Amino acid sequence: MIRFSRILAMSVLVLSATSGQGQARLLLSRKEALGLAFPADAVVEKKNAFLSKEDLTAVQREARAPVDSRLWTYFVAESSGRVVGYAYFDRVVIRTMPATVMAAISPEGSLRFLEVLSFDEPEDYLPLKRWLKLFEGKADPQRVRVGDAIRNVTGATLTSHALTDAARRLLGLHRTLHPTSDNER
Repeated sequence: MIRFSRILAMSVLVLSATSGQGQARLLLSRKEALGLAFPADAVVEKKNAFLSKEDLTAVQREARAPVDSRLWTYFVAESSGRVVGYAYFDRVVIRTMPATVMAAISPEGSLRFLEVLSFDEPEDYLPLKRWLKLFEGKADPQRVRVGDAIRNVTGATLTSHALTDAARRLLGLHRTLHPTSDNER
């Protein structure tokens, strides 16, 4: 009887340790995501930005969301000597598990699309592509809000808010790093 209990206990431990929960789900690699963001003939350059205290404050003001890091890596694509787009990545916590998102931003500063690259929460909380399309064309971080330009996802409210915060943060970061006459701080 003791041997059976020991075997049962070991089986439960092994099964719980190898269950799919808590394992990262890569939906799209960074290379694949950048391939979606930019034309095939574009030259993509990786850049690093270290935000000054003033820049950090500006991004938080634009985004109305916390910014946890002053160091950001982003990508700029050029074709025929002209910038054709930017891509920024952010890692957010949905409930208790992380997700990675990419914002593809046009040279004019509007969101071309928002893409989820990894998602560790249960599948039920993963937003549908049609919900992600709500971000397309948005340029003003102030309007990118659940209940304003973005609908809530029923049953995935935390996902809605986390991804919307990420979109605002990345738009705010872009507007701070690349101000134009339309969005100067």
